[in-house]
Amino acid sequence: MVDIARPQLEGTVAVGEGRRLGFAEFGSAQGRAVFWLHGTPGARRQIPMEARAFAERENIRLIGIDRPGVGSSTAHRYGSVLDFAADMETVADTLGVDKMAIVGLSGGGPYSLACAYAMPDRVVALGILGGVAPSQGPDAIKGGTVDLGVLVAPLLAVGGAPVGALASSVIRLARPFASPIIDLYGLASPAGDRRLLARPEFKAMFLDDLLNGGRKQMGAPFADIVLFAQDWGFRVGDVKTPVRWWHGDCDHIIPYRHGEHMVSLLPDARFYPMPGESHLGGLGKAEEILTGIQEIWDAAG
Repeated sequence: MVDIARPQLEGTVAVGEGRRLGFAEFGSAQGRAVFWLHGTPGARRQIPMEARAFAERENIRLIGIDRPGVGSSTAHRYGSVLDFAADMETVADTLGVDKMAIVGLSGGGPYSLACAYAMPDRVVALGILGGVAPSQGPDAIKGGTVDLGVLVAPLLAVGGAPVGALASSVIRLARPFASPIIDLYGLASPAGDRRLLARPEFKAMFLDDLLNGGRKQMGAPFADIVLFAQDWGFRVGDVKTPVRWWHGDCDHIIPYRHGEHMVSLLPDARFYPMPGESHLGGLGKAEEILTGIQEIWDAAG
């Protein structure tokens, strides 16, 4: 198994009365800040080692954030996806971050867009990797696992906390078997994700995130499903920040056409197809993603 270094800094930030969000920092403490928002499920350490090494070399301050109900963050129920942006602004202020870029994987995509909408003067660029699209309202598109989320969201809205507690207990019990469980998931996945999960450095990252980043509580995925099935609180077309969107054409969770749909709605976006890749393929493009974000930042002056 590949050894994976601990974050250079890890802790929590108070974002409201009795509430905190967990974070983990990699790279250069003095560099440009890039927040990396995990998928559904995931936690603050769900950042590829390639991204961490690139951040070290290129003077980037790379910060992973736990959403409420996972890892070191306290549980909290937002009214909409947009509500997360206020907490992110508080985290940025507390960590001394003015300008920032944001990368969002899968379920982290909607929250990244919300932050750019709410903080247009502070969010310089977005990188979205197989991001979730709206299922309600004028921006909606059907298909994929989001349709299933719409069906179960009413149940999770009522019973999400007990389900999250049960999931946390299962994670604790499954801890000794985490490595073979990831292997089994890889075998059941499409070829693109299977190739990625077979790489030792990616398996090590997922194990580290699951067993150290997200081990304390696992309510966030269920809260995500509830919010994704509602109106997000903003229109996708009102996000003016430059967006770069990577999507695998074999994505079995968020259909490829969802990525095309989102890019068609965004006023300043470029679409990067990943032939033969599935849902996790963007994690293998970390250096390309961070390079693209740096170029946008440079162009903005």
